[in-house]
Amino acid sequence: MILHIANFRWKPDVTEERIAALTAALTEMAAQLDCIHSYAAGPNLHLRPGGSDYAVAAIVADGDALDAYLDHPLHQQVYTDFLGTMLESREAAQLPIASGSFA
Repeated sequence: MILHIANFRWKPDVTEERIAALTAALTEMAAQLDCIHSYAAGPNLHLRPGGSDYAVAAIVADGDALDAYLDHPLHQQVYTDFLGTMLESREAAQLPIASGSFA
């Protein structure tokens, strides 16, 4: 299993409404992709100083499933409709995890 984490910083003009629409679009997208075992997306709670503005965490079976998710037309559409105009910066990482780690 692989945990894919993406962190985003927004451009200064990104609104709360735009962020809420992005979250809804990502949640809807993830529900339609069989290659995703688990998914969470949303604004950073900022419980500690610093950090990104927003994060996505997806659990997939393997590298092929990660590619299927990231290259899927629905994911590409969310990028086109939202992320492409909102992003100041993006960072991502993939971690190996044991099956059921986040159950």
